[in-house]
Amino acid sequence: MKKSTILRVVLLGTLAILSIFLVEAYWITKSWKLNEKKFHQKVTTALTEVAKDLVTMTGSDVPAQDLIKRVEPNYYIVNVNNSFDADNLEFFLKKEFNEVALHEDFEYGIYNCETDKMVRQKYVSFSSNSSMDTVVTKELPVDDSFIYYFGVRFPDRDKFIFSGMAFPIILSLLLLLSVIFFAYSLSVILRQKRLSEMQKDFINNMTHEFKTPISTVNISSDVLLRTPEIQQNKRLLQYANIIKEQNMRLNNQVEKVLQFARIEKRDFALKKEDLNLNELLRSIAYSVQLRVDEQDGQFELELPSDTIWVRADKLHLTNILHNLLDNAIKYSKDRLDIRLAAKIQGKKVVISVSDKGIGIPKEYQHKVFRKFFRIPTGNVHNVKGFGLGLFYVKNICRKHGWQIRLDSKPGQGTTVVISIPIHRQEKVSEARSPAHQTDK
Repeated sequence: MKKSTILRVVLLGTLAILSIFLVEAYWITKSWKLNEKKFHQKVTTALTEVAKDLVTMTGSDVPAQDLIKRVEPNYYIVNVNNSFDADNLEFFLKKEFNEVALHEDFEYGIYNCETDKMVRQKYVSFSSNSSMDTVVTKELPVDDSFIYYFGVRFPDRDKFIFSGMAFPIILSLLLLLSVIFFAYSLSVILRQKRLSEMQKDFINNMTHEFKTPISTVNISSDVLLRTPEIQQNKRLLQYANIIKEQNMRLNNQVEKVLQFARIEKRDFALKKEDLNLNELLRSIAYSVQLRVDEQDGQFELELPSDTIWVRADKLHLTNILHNLLDNAIKYSKDRLDIRLAAKIQGKKVVISVSDKGIGIPKEYQHKVFRKFFRIPTGNVHNVKGFGLGLFYVKNICRKHGWQIRLDSKPGQGTTVVISIPIHRQEKVSEARSPAHQTDK
């Protein structure tokens, strides 16, 4: 993953999280204000009824204005404009708070104008059957607004408001967990990126270091093969050919790894040109035919009667077709039966490589184009490889803008199909036979 991509992920993720935090903060603030308003409405409604109950018993009138004053967020004083009985006050407070479903513990006190103090202060709990006769948690403040009044304070007011915000708080906790997970995921991505870069550097350095000894061995094997003494000794000549062959094989593997490194960096450019697809497939088929004949297999080439020209990189197109044919040979059963075909479908030519080999289980078919993926075979590794061939094929097709698909059934074989736009098409008068061959 590129640094720019990681930077975009971090920036977009951070913006998304900040946006969610802002929305969550707005929602929590609004929810708090709504619950606070709800609490205030319940308190004022209940205290208004208490004041009415008290003045009814004393035979006086409810003050026309300034009946209830909110001194603090959780402390209210009520003007009753006449003296009243303390026991009646506690009874009416409990009754009216029950009526409005406000079951919060409260403290109350009665103002004594002679001493200018709050007297008969008491803590009333709804969680127990009896009132606590102890002094209130904190002295109720005196206010000089009224002459005959009582004060009520709710020590657990904030707890009541929070109880109505359970859902937003749970969502906030989930958001916090999401942020922690995002930070952890980001750290994992950065760590994996560092490891990936170390791996790429190691592979690049290793493969480049291999190039010098491979070249040296190649030159030495050529010298050995041209030496008269070696040519006259069949046993030594065979060993020299093995050295040459295996060195070429090693060189091909190193080139393949370097090629994949360039693909991953996406710094390779296609050198597109007009290609005669018929001629290209014939030349590929000729080299494959020799390999199939060595194993006493059957190879079939089918080409359209018209000459098809495509716009493509010759080297990469040749490589991907050789890769597909190599797989068809490697994964065939006891006897090779391979087919390379090109058919015209509308404005495209469809190239297919088919075999009657071991096939690919359905659960692995969507994974075979991944880098380094190989179908699990336990401890048995009859077919050698790095799992890079189809990854290379997929990336080259994607770079060209071609479509590729795979059809396979276990035990019946595999077909890989590539759809390529036709650049131009030429009618030919010659017979179809040169373009179509079926070999044993």
